[in-house]
Amino acid sequence: MGLLRLLILGFVAVGLAACSGSKTLHSTAPSGDGPDEFTIMPAKQLTQPKDYAALPLPTPGGVNRTDQDPLGDAVVALGGKASARSPYNTGIPASDGNLVNYSSRLGREADIRAKVWEDDEEFRRKRGRGTWLRISKKGLYEDVYKRQALDYRDEWWRWKRAGARTPAAPVQ
Repeated sequence: MGLLRLLILGFVAVGLAACSGSKTLHSTAPSGDGPDEFTIMPAKQLTQPKDYAALPLPTPGGVNRTDQDPLGDAVVALGGKASARSPYNTGIPASDGNLVNYSSRLGREADIRAKVWEDDEEFRRKRGRGTWLRISKKGLYEDVYKRQALDYRDEWWRWKRAGARTPAAPVQ
């Protein structure tokens, strides 16, 4: 009888833990009432400009030269131009005009981002059924999108067997 009670208590505990109610795929909510340490970024070091006349005029609510820009830093690290991420840069750069024209040759929807968001919400709602029944170390994201995931090693070998050059492939 004691084992049966322990088993029932265990199932109740697991059932209550599964009902935590997180609506996001990857929950990044802070755990307490204090500040969220992941939202605080230190400023860049102050540097003396070579030419004070080239400094931009201060704009209230605008960007500062010492503000961190992780996405802009990633663009530069990958060989892009930092000016492409500028908040003052609106519109499509001239260098990308042909690409945009070609990709939209059959028409494009103005609200495509909202449509993709709604379609993804519907996909997750349908595919997410039953995922709460599984006790998994992986999150909901991995469970829902499991069939769409690619294994980079399988893809690398598939391209290698087909005779394609794979110079950026990791050393095996």
